[in-house]
Amino acid sequence: MPNTMETIYMILIASELSIGIWGNGFIVLVNCTGCFKRSIISLIDIILVPLAISRICLLCVISLDGYVMLLSPDTYDHGELMNILDVLWTFSNHSSVWFTSCLSIFYLLKIANIAHPFFLWLKLKINRVILGILLASSLLSLIISVALNEDSWYNFKVNHEGNITLKFKVSKVSNAFKQIILNLGAIVPFILCLISFLLLLFSLFRHTKQMKFHVTGSRDTSTEAHMRAIKTVLIFLLLFIVYYAVFLVMTSSYLIPQRKLRIMFGGIVAVIFPSSHSFILIMGNSKLREAFLKVLRTVKGFHQKRKSFVL
Repeated sequence: MPNTMETIYMILIASELSIGIWGNGFIVLVNCTGCFKRSIISLIDIILVPLAISRICLLCVISLDGYVMLLSPDTYDHGELMNILDVLWTFSNHSSVWFTSCLSIFYLLKIANIAHPFFLWLKLKINRVILGILLASSLLSLIISVALNEDSWYNFKVNHEGNITLKFKVSKVSNAFKQIILNLGAIVPFILCLISFLLLLFSLFRHTKQMKFHVTGSRDTSTEAHMRAIKTVLIFLLLFIVYYAVFLVMTSSYLIPQRKLRIMFGGIVAVIFPSSHSFILIMGNSKLREAFLKVLRTVKGFHQKRKSFVL
């Protein structure tokens, strides 16, 4: 039976999973419905849909990993299921980070004003640039996952041959090192994302400063919009950095003492980013925000009708 700490962990993970699936599922539903109605797919929709799907997969894998660790320790330490989860975790994490990087590059090219020939060329070729990164990142994530899957097949064979315990432990540690190295590959989109948002922040700060010199009295709506955008980007950067740091710790959990507590804490912290950022995206996108507010009004009206009916 789980102890108090483990019970709290499972409740928190289940809550964060529900919130994350609801938020990311809402993004997928609204964008796909809009595409079917208009028969036109915008570039932001092409980015947000796979991003939301990859985050749903990532949330499910992290949650399942935690539940298996607590409810079935033998399976967690010696089962082939964990090898499959490692592969899914690697693929969903790499995809999520790469798609997040695409989103940051899209916002940078759309919003920032940087007078550099290369930046201006990227602005003109934004569709090709983003689609190229999306396709290349999906292929790269698949290749990395397949590379990790080679060890999963090896572990599967080891479990059905002689010297099971010794070979499994050796292969498990080897697999842990390989997984750490492969997941360090996610640092490339992570750095791209950081650079994109830092440049975007620089552009927003500079533009806001210029507007303050030209506007007297109270701040105009454009300045306030830029300040909101700056706050949104800062929140995103904080969540993203924390997520990636925790992810690296969880990836190397096989090599760290007391890994159970670290995985539990890391799992709770790690799912905050893919869960909460979906709502930041919803409130920052006019189409998604309008649909979200419409749902809230519908739910509120339903509760009011139900309340009046009861009275």
